[in-house]
Amino acid sequence: ERTFPEGRRHWGFAGYVSHPISKPTIAAVNGFALGGGTEIVLASDLAVAAQTAQFGLPEVSRGIVAAAGGAFRLSVQIPPKIAMEMILTGKPVDAATALRLGLVNRVVPRASVLDEALALAELICRNAPLAVQASKRIAAGIIDGDIASEDAAWARTDAETAALMRSEDAREGVRAFAEKRPPVWLAR
Repeated sequence: ERTFPEGRRHWGFAGYVSHPISKPTIAAVNGFALGGGTEIVLASDLAVAAQTAQFGLPEVSRGIVAAAGGAFRLSVQIPPKIAMEMILTGKPVDAATALRLGLVNRVVPRASVLDEALALAELICRNAPLAVQASKRIAAGIIDGDIASEDAAWARTDAETAALMRSEDAREGVRAFAEKRPPVWLAR
């Protein structure tokens, strides 16, 4: 288990990505879900996207890593070779491709994204709540609010992120992004 100050469990980016709960969650994406946005989709049970939505993990182009679960969840949820290409190149995919790969459940017109996500929620809510929650815990491997199969991946992510954030390249990537210029990588 990841431990943090005052014994509080860290819930991750947006208080969400490393906080498994029994209730179903649905991501509704109506624009660019790059970096943290894709990581929220990966942490969600279902996802509805606008036709114009884009998904990706561009962190490597900034000298950092997708540290909110993206680096290990993407290859579990879509074909590994495609995931590795997205992770290593930082290039995004459009909504139609995300649907074909299984990253999202539905692609709809932008004006319908929230309505479609709520319609999915309503379908789920017609079922017995305790059965839905137990089914999610079984399917996701949630035991006592934790997904043990992800523990090692979170530990690797934390260690790699800590080491990378001390690098000159991480500082350069963030600086170059803020200054709207290409980064100059030094590999140190």
